Amino acid sequence: MKAFSRNILLAAIAIAAIAPAASAQDEATGVRRRTTAERTRPGQQPEGPQLSERVRNFYDSDASSSVSDADVQWMRVIYRQIDLNKDRNAALYYPEEPIDGQENLFRIIMRLMAANRLPAYEYLDGREVFTDQYRIKVRDMLDRFHILYTPAKGSSEKNPRFVIEESDVPSNEVLSYYVIERWQFDTRHNRLRPHIEAICPVLHRAGDFGGEAVRYPMFWIKFNDIRPWLTQQAIFVDDSNNLPTCTYDDFFTLAMYDGEIYKTRNLKNRSLMQLYPNADERKHVQDSIQARLDSFETKLWVPTREEVIAAREAREAAERGDTAAVTQAKDTPARATRSTRRSTKKPAARTSQVKQSKPKTTNSSNAARSVRRRK
Repeated sequence: MKAFSRNILLAAIAIAAIAPAASAQDEATGVRRRTTAERTRPGQQPEGPQLSERVRNFYDSDASSSVSDADVQWMRVIYRQIDLNKDRNAALYYPEEPIDGQENLFRIIMRLMAANRLPAYEYLDGREVFTDQYRIKVRDMLDRFHILYTPAKGSSEKNPRFVIEESDVPSNEVLSYYVIERWQFDTRHNRLRPHIEAICPVLHRAGDFGGEAVRYPMFWIKFNDIRPWLTQQAIFVDDSNNLPTCTYDDFFTLAMYDGEIYKTRNLKNRSLMQLYPNADERKHVQDSIQARLDSFETKLWVPTREEVIAAREAREAAERGDTAAVTQAKDTPARATRSTRRSTKKPAARTSQVKQSKPKTTNSSNAARSVRRRK
């Protein structure tokens, strides 16, 4: 036993003596180990930090997964188009080139797909199926859209990885995104909330002879698959405040974008342009859909007495043509809270009546009778 412990001690001393010698030899020969950032090829985006299984499980579980199907009472699927030319959506496009560790949304998507960390699915016109059968191959997608690449070191058939130079990423041509929203009302939370299901980058490319650019939807990405990386990229959305106050995940989950409704899930599986070819009629339908989503919660509750009176006054003022009275009636709070309702009730007026005490008169006859009875 003593010989065994002695051998372990000698081995530890030998290892401790070899390490400084190796480092001294590296310094003498000028050999220096490269860091992770230095091992990345020039012009190549780093793959980013690895995600643990715990982080993946946290973002894979959607916030709405805790709600059972029995709790969901109403649901509607909305398709929106996010135009990056609008100032409100510019945070998804800029910066065009990576600056100080900041990169736009499409560069994050391409970096993760090239490293085989993000699954993508085929864009099927009219329907979306997120199964392994419709999962795209990155090599085929890069060849289809003419994006230059080279196989990465260690790439194989089971784990294909690619190297895409910064100048070859067509981020300047991705000028819009398609977003699938699922609006649902459940009895557990008693509120209407939107959930992002998937996003699709749209490539805008003009023909060889110029003219209007043609839109090419590239692929669908499930939002929960990319959320762990979106939470790590801080952005700023206001020119008056250059401090990054939110992330890409906040930008989508808080609905900070400006998107136009181009389709809703329907039995015919048609877009609004197919159902309403007239532009004015289509705009009216889009506004009515958005108005119904905005006013959905307010229609769930019984109006109070104050709201009924305000609506009646507004209707009567509109019939008289009094615009000022209509505006004043509409400014009435939509729904009063329980404390407000209690405060609006006027207490009943109490009339304080002072009761005058009448002096008790003594009846002599009654007193005499009582005395006689006692006798």
